[in-house]
Amino acid sequence: MPPRRLALLLVLLASWFGLGPAAAQAPRSSKYADLVRAELVTEESAVAPGTVLTAGVRLAMKPGWHVYWRNPGDSGLPPEIAWTLPAGFSAGSVAWPAPERIPVGDLMNFGYEGEVLLTVPVTAPETLGPGPVPLRAKVSYLVCERECVPGEASLSLSLPVAPAGTSPRPDPRAAALFAQGRERLPVPAPWPVRMRQDGATPVLDIDAPGLKARDLAFFPYSETALEHAAVQVATSDATGLHLRLQRSSQADAPAPRADGVLTFTEETGSGPVRRAYALGEAAPTPATTAPSAPVATASAPPEAEGLWQAAFLAFLGGLLLNLMPCVFPVLSIKVLSLVRHSGESPGRVRLHGLAYAAGVLATFLSLAGLLIALRAGGAQIGWGFQLQSPLVVAGLAYGLFAMGLSLSGVWHLGGRAASLGDGLTRRAGLEGSFFTGVLATIVATPCTAPFMGAAVGYGLTQGAPVALAVFAALGLGLALPFALLAAWPAGLRRLPRPGAWMETLKGVLAFPLYLTVAWLVWVLSRQVGPTGLMAGLTGLVLVAFCAWTSERGRMAGAVARRAAQAATLVGLLGVAGLLAVLDRDRAGPVAVAAADGVEPFSRARLDALLAERRPVFVNMTAAWCITCQVNDRATLRAASVREAFRAHDVAQLTGDWTNQNPEITRVLEANGRSGVPLYLLYDGRGGVAVLPQILTESIVRDALAALPAGTGPRAALP
Repeated sequence: MPPRRLALLLVLLASWFGLGPAAAQAPRSSKYADLVRAELVTEESAVAPGTVLTAGVRLAMKPGWHVYWRNPGDSGLPPEIAWTLPAGFSAGSVAWPAPERIPVGDLMNFGYEGEVLLTVPVTAPETLGPGPVPLRAKVSYLVCERECVPGEASLSLSLPVAPAGTSPRPDPRAAALFAQGRERLPVPAPWPVRMRQDGATPVLDIDAPGLKARDLAFFPYSETALEHAAVQVATSDATGLHLRLQRSSQADAPAPRADGVLTFTEETGSGPVRRAYALGEAAPTPATTAPSAPVATASAPPEAEGLWQAAFLAFLGGLLLNLMPCVFPVLSIKVLSLVRHSGESPGRVRLHGLAYAAGVLATFLSLAGLLIALRAGGAQIGWGFQLQSPLVVAGLAYGLFAMGLSLSGVWHLGGRAASLGDGLTRRAGLEGSFFTGVLATIVATPCTAPFMGAAVGYGLTQGAPVALAVFAALGLGLALPFALLAAWPAGLRRLPRPGAWMETLKGVLAFPLYLTVAWLVWVLSRQVGPTGLMAGLTGLVLVAFCAWTSERGRMAGAVARRAAQAATLVGLLGVAGLLAVLDRDRAGPVAVAAADGVEPFSRARLDALLAERRPVFVNMTAAWCITCQVNDRATLRAASVREAFRAHDVAQLTGDWTNQNPEITRVLEANGRSGVPLYLLYDGRGGVAVLPQILTESIVRDALAALPAGTGPRAALP
């Protein structure tokens, strides 16, 4: 996440807590009442069979408040319209009016103040009953001033059916509204426009000699290609206009393209006129726009339809997390520590189990609260969002590496350090059990267990109280096995008595931690450039240096101990300095294309393939998602699965969520998920299926075999 967006989201976080978690459900104060007035209107006064009517959602904001364009800029979310239409009717894409640049601190948002009309073409079937025809739309939006407030409105209207042989007449009450709305829609540019690179600076060239324009602004369709808040410098010469832009510093930023909306004020003989032009391949053309890709609502797991069902699924997912490779090493260390405590009183052992459970639950609820607050502030993030930060990945690697060195005997945790890893020291206390629960939760975030996806996705769409309840159930499932073992001290007495074997087992348990560190370094290599990766590896060396000097000082005299402490402090300062360097060297976009025909995911590419009526398999993954990596290597790369994809001529799109990507986040949310993995199989005929989060070869082959007849290479035959 760019630093300036994070700064705004922290402000939004404070305002979210000020409003309270249930702000969207509880009655709002007068300050937040009627921030947006929404209305569903149509340009026509009736519906005729086989015709296209123009529906519109009118949003009127209080002064000083704004909603967002399709690319919201540095923060925010665009309005979403979910239609409920009679059988045979279909709704097209939103025609977005030209936006305004709305500065908020150091950020730049793209959106609308005052009032906006979002129009959508609605196509009627060839035959209609006697009427009336009900149209319903649920509008979700984020309205912002200094703080942001999510809202929604359920709108409806009914239209009569036009008499046979007649065309529906325009509704005179809406004529002025739709006329004003059309004036704000961008039209195709009449001149050649292209994006070129002048060194590291993208330049938008408009080949319009003699055009007298001022106040130029370019609004890209891509959310990650450009720095939205950067000053856009316009110049003119004999060839036309030139707009100098700034490329985004995000790691996954695509190459800037001339796809977007250009606005300016033209000086004409009759005075200044505001213009808006649609540029590039993604320019809106209502007559030919393909419908958006379908959402897998019909295939969503029905068991996540209520709070109790979602909480139960989350509880099962938490239980299974204990067996996932993210958690198992830490849990093994904790069980080892419990063996050490087996000689204590049963009440004391139970307290260790309760302290561990408290650490798990507190961390899950803290992560959930932060996730809910940032999403309410407009951030497009989901489960595992913290691992999209190189600082978090590197910090986690350093902590696990230090734990591994302790298990290997390089150093011994003691004193205050004991509270950070009670399983690693002979002098562990209840604080150690609590923080082991914290650590187990943090390292669990890269994993997604079965049942988790539907439950967490449901919780995050149902408001803060429901989301917190779902995350609490997830934490209870993760904490339960260890808590039960601690509550049954008699079971501990069946384990071998403490002795020399424990030191050997400690050394063995260090190696799963080292393997986890190696995996985290690989994740880091996908997030930062060569300089950042070198900084991260140097940090591991400094962690080892600090562990070595700390242990040497512990066994030395007073003077040598102070020298060792000073050396350790210098090493820790070095680690902190390297962490500061990490985020400055973000990696460039990672090419996903492979020899097997896999393409990088984009919504435009998905819509294009579906417009060709071709089946598409979408794989949403991330380098830090262990479940994703196991599925990819064990199943999706299997020879039988690759052959099945070729046999059915299924296009494959892979979305990489290693770094923040709002486009992928919206697809996850639209399909009821808050994180990866997500596997979607579009049949090319309007249907889509969600595959399980744990894949096998037979699951994928069976899903491909169930595609409708007529798909695949045979469809191209006469």
